[in-house]
Amino acid sequence: MVKKKRPTLQDIADRVGATKMTVSRCLRGGNNVSERMRERIFAEAEALGYIPNRAPDLLSKSTSHAIGVLLPSLTNQVFADVIKGIESVTEPAGYHLMLAHYGYSREVEERSLASLLSYNVDGVILSESQHTDRTLRMLGTAGVPTVEIMDTHTPPFEQAVGFDNVLAAYDMVREMIRRGRRHVVYLAVRLDARTLQRQEGYTRAMEEQGLTPVTLRSEQRSSFSVGATLLERILAEAPDTDAIFCTNDDVAIGAFFECQRRGIAVPGQMAIAGFHGHDVGQVMVPTLASVVTPREQVGRRAAETLLARLSGAAVEERVIDLGYRIEPGGTL
Repeated sequence: MVKKKRPTLQDIADRVGATKMTVSRCLRGGNNVSERMRERIFAEAEALGYIPNRAPDLLSKSTSHAIGVLLPSLTNQVFADVIKGIESVTEPAGYHLMLAHYGYSREVEERSLASLLSYNVDGVILSESQHTDRTLRMLGTAGVPTVEIMDTHTPPFEQAVGFDNVLAAYDMVREMIRRGRRHVVYLAVRLDARTLQRQEGYTRAMEEQGLTPVTLRSEQRSSFSVGATLLERILAEAPDTDAIFCTNDDVAIGAFFECQRRGIAVPGQMAIAGFHGHDVGQVMVPTLASVVTPREQVGRRAAETLLARLSGAAVEERVIDLGYRIEPGGTL
């Protein structure tokens, strides 16, 4: 398919009998054009379906009023909530978001960051705390405010907003053990840094009580079906299991459905807990035990912090920990 030629400033200028510069100034809000000419210019721009090309403008100015946001997933509800929080701050302030998806790959994150910085974004929000050396060099060279989100355990590049994944996992597993569970298995999916941090908290809680940690891993994208598949592995490889702690709610709900299909009573025979407290887990029966995280608040606070720094504020808190809540639900 041949890409259509976009209407240009010159096309509008030819139609109204003015110079290209006059049309440009008018569309940018300049007041040195007569009212009659202004009406004609906007009418022709509307008729032609004119789309401004901001790239040259962004590259020529010191500020762009754009914030770059790098996301590991476009389908995960966690990051949909984060974006909602970010936009609640940036939109009223006149900033727009430039989103880039990197699929949990540090190398893709590096390329995506290079692309965002080429558009002269004013600040960057990163969803990871571990990056390639080139990514760190680019951030240092760009000199724009940077905030990392969803992890306060790892020392930040500049500033972090989120919660401690290690401590959250530790607290949930301690609660499962307190309720009498002794054979708790951790289901780890995708194996990104936060999944491994939760494994660290799980392992610490188990070993402190003299229990043996067992982790089943999958590099697949988290989903209900992955949770069901991992439950099958548990029954085959660790039949004594009486509790499952999952790296997120999708996996936990998939394991729960598979228990129902097999007639395994939850929580009677098997306790199940997830992470993040998604809506679906909180409305199912019984409600899913989960670590409830403040995703929207994380996005909102990250954006507030970033805009404050763009206005000249200093970094007062390198790490802003918004905490979490252990929700026992009805599956423990």
